[in-house]
Amino acid sequence: MEGTKKLFPILIAEDDPDDRLIIHDAFEEAGMHHAVHYVEDGQELMDYLCLRGKYSWPNHSPRPGIILLDLNMPKKNGQDALSEIKSDPSLKRIPVIVMTTSKRDEDIGFLYDLGANSYIHKPTDFATLVTIVKTLSRYWFEIVELPS
Repeated sequence: MEGTKKLFPILIAEDDPDDRLIIHDAFEEAGMHHAVHYVEDGQELMDYLCLRGKYSWPNHSPRPGIILLDLNMPKKNGQDALSEIKSDPSLKRIPVIVMTTSKRDEDIGFLYDLGANSYIHKPTDFATLVTIVKTLSRYWFEIVELPS
């Protein structure tokens, strides 16, 4: 049975400023009311999750309900960050949705093997991105029960 909509923070790891803006606009267009936080690379993602450096204040870096993860990022790529998240007992329950441009079967299988909860090909048009955001919101925040 479907539950009520829960407002969990969403953490988006995306290095491209244009993609971050488009994702932000898609969240607004979709009527999302979740707090959305952005990091620009895999190292910053891990600092956020582990409350290190500028993310050491939990009130400014709330534990995300889900993570949207790009793969091709500087400093630490998405694969390495995903592997680190899923091997950490305190982080591994956070759902990680990989959203990237790759459609390679090898990438998809490898990322699921690392523990990705979903794999989504980044759409090329805004309307499709809005539809994806609405679907993600409905699935992850209305249907699925997430751990506290």
